[in-house]
Amino acid sequence: MVEIELDGKAVEVPQGSMVMHAANKIGTYIPHFCYHKKLSIAANCRMCLVEVEKAPKPLPACATPVTQGMKVFTHSAKAVEAQRSVMEFLLINHPLDCPICDQGGECQLQDLAVGYGKSNSRYEEEKRVVFHKNVGPLISMQEMSRCIHCTRCVRFGQEVAGVMELGMVNRGEHSEITTFAGQTIDSELSGNMIDICPVGALTSKPFRYAARTWELGRKRSVSPHDSLGTNTTIQTKANKVMRVVALENEAINECWISDRDRFAYEGLNSADRLTTPMVKQGGQWLETDWESAMDYVARSLKTISAESGPEAIAALAHPISSSEELHLLQKVIRGLGSSQVETRLRQTDTQGAASAPWLGMPISKLSELDRVLVIGSFLRKDQPLIAARLRTATKRGLQVARIDAGGDDWLINTAANISVAPSLWINALGEVASAVAKAKSVALPAGISVSSISPAAQAIADSLISGTTSAVLIGSAAQFHPAASSLNALAQFIAAQTGATLGFLPVGGNAVGASLVNANGAGVQSVLSGERRAVILMNIEPDADLPNPQQARAALAKANTVIALSAYQSPDLLEVADVILPIAAYTETVSTYVNAEGRAQTIQPAVKPLGDSRPAWKVLRVLGGLLNLDGFLFNMPEEVLGEALPEDYCKLLNNHVSASVQASAASSGLERVSDVNIYSGDQIIRRAPALQLTRDAKRGNQVGIGQQLFNELGLKEGDAVRVTQDGLSVDLPASLESSLANGVIRVSAATLASAKLGSMFGPVTVSKA
Repeated sequence: MVEIELDGKAVEVPQGSMVMHAANKIGTYIPHFCYHKKLSIAANCRMCLVEVEKAPKPLPACATPVTQGMKVFTHSAKAVEAQRSVMEFLLINHPLDCPICDQGGECQLQDLAVGYGKSNSRYEEEKRVVFHKNVGPLISMQEMSRCIHCTRCVRFGQEVAGVMELGMVNRGEHSEITTFAGQTIDSELSGNMIDICPVGALTSKPFRYAARTWELGRKRSVSPHDSLGTNTTIQTKANKVMRVVALENEAINECWISDRDRFAYEGLNSADRLTTPMVKQGGQWLETDWESAMDYVARSLKTISAESGPEAIAALAHPISSSEELHLLQKVIRGLGSSQVETRLRQTDTQGAASAPWLGMPISKLSELDRVLVIGSFLRKDQPLIAARLRTATKRGLQVARIDAGGDDWLINTAANISVAPSLWINALGEVASAVAKAKSVALPAGISVSSISPAAQAIADSLISGTTSAVLIGSAAQFHPAASSLNALAQFIAAQTGATLGFLPVGGNAVGASLVNANGAGVQSVLSGERRAVILMNIEPDADLPNPQQARAALAKANTVIALSAYQSPDLLEVADVILPIAAYTETVSTYVNAEGRAQTIQPAVKPLGDSRPAWKVLRVLGGLLNLDGFLFNMPEEVLGEALPEDYCKLLNNHVSASVQASAASSGLERVSDVNIYSGDQIIRRAPALQLTRDAKRGNQVGIGQQLFNELGLKEGDAVRVTQDGLSVDLPASLESSLANGVIRVSAATLASAKLGSMFGPVTVSKA
């Protein structure tokens, strides 16, 4: 530790710290623009100049290392004069457009200009003009004349997002921040550039000119779009969500949020929102009142239970649903005597699954790992902020290994990887398990038969064995795999023998909470077997949220009644449902989500429910009463939560799997692997216009083809190809994904095109259309 004196106060900081770090430790504010605690030091704005004893001139606090006995003065006449001079310099070319600037009211430059700027300028020359650039649907670079070249956005792209999409060109007064060769900004974390821009150069394109910051109400919230539980602030005006920004929580999302978390709010205000209960009569949809709709639902469920038995009644719910909603849904179904309830919508193999599959550790511990194996994951798009944590950790020595079908660039340097077709994942993981067993002199689990161990599998095993803090993480594709139980069992063996933590990367904002409140059990295949006479769908669109849309439609068509609790209408829902009850979105009701690390977070409503919609927990509470079920006398959502999640709920978290390894045969032909497109995961995201214009969203409507097959078919980028699966065909534009494993094509789930095909995995054929 080094002790210095800062404005007369003694402060101790670690060797190698900067003066800025010492000032932050004791709460002394030094004005700055380019410095950011999560980014490398650039020292190019010079706003943080301070006086250091015996130094001939002021020094930048962000880039001046501390030395023993150093004396620093942050507010001396010399320091303040230097800071005022820098501010005058920065304002020479800055446009005087504060009245129309979206950053007005929350602008760092504006705030510091009040304290360090002058009331008039000595410069009368024309200000420079920087022409705007179109960099995509999310970020506006319309007013780049405001840019002060702090390079925060450039460093964020390189260091956090993992891709350098912005850079500085030219020199002197001609310097400007721009993309390369007119490209767009396509990172899934790009919106954070808006937050860290200290001026109004980078602004939110969807929010542009929509409201002034001082007009907005604010509520703390949590994003339900992935299992991280990202903390956000929802900003509202006139009972409408206008903007979502990051809320710092170092233990979960640090100070970042993904673009999915930031811009999905547009879907809350979609024209598809339902505001009145609807019942289908004679093939026509009619609006009705709540009392009539609820009576219809209750009578239908009672009749079917009496005529076909309780097991004829089932429910499926999207894990975007809150713990309160899921608890009451499963309570209704189980109260009727049925076990047919499920939220693991795409997980077709639930044999021996973990009782509450979670990350297995606090999210913050990911940054401290030195070895990690990720199995079957589209990590960067499924979990953008977990990918960012691991990316940052690799700079401190973390070794990342992956087993999957390739095609997805994580922007992370991997120590070893195995890219093979999904039917070969068990064999690949078996090779790693065999190498571990050999090194540890233990017996392999029954069912594993490995003839040889590949160099890549040996490298993965050696890496895990040599680690001190290791993890084996099971991703979304492995969870959706037809042999998920075998993959889980192998992962558990490898983790146990190497001393690694076994963890899951849960799919859906409340996937862990759904398990804790007992909203799983039957399995989606059982619910959609065609034997259910009544099916309740909550926050689900059949074509987008179920593993085999064609099979799902056929099963729902056999039911006597399909009851939908949904905030939105869609063509597929209108086709399969008989009654739709409009429920409130997560921003309109008290909601509790349990994230990947098992942390329960409760959010309050930011706006009132739209129209005549009702919170789903209230709808289910009333339904339980109409069905004469016990235990539905709740007045407050807190009472529901108290019953759903006991105080010691963390004891229920468990990643132990009891499945055995089943041998798998390699496919002899072409196989399909499916990601759930980053902007197709739930009803809200699918209706966010800006997100649907991004490159990632467009990628979901293309078929990814590896280099070898691309050449064999003689394709060019964008050529139409015909994909055939289970006797069903669809034409899609082809996209070259050179790192995709041989014998594999990628067709995203949850798209209009994939709804016309079969399951997420299995044999397919491809031909040039």
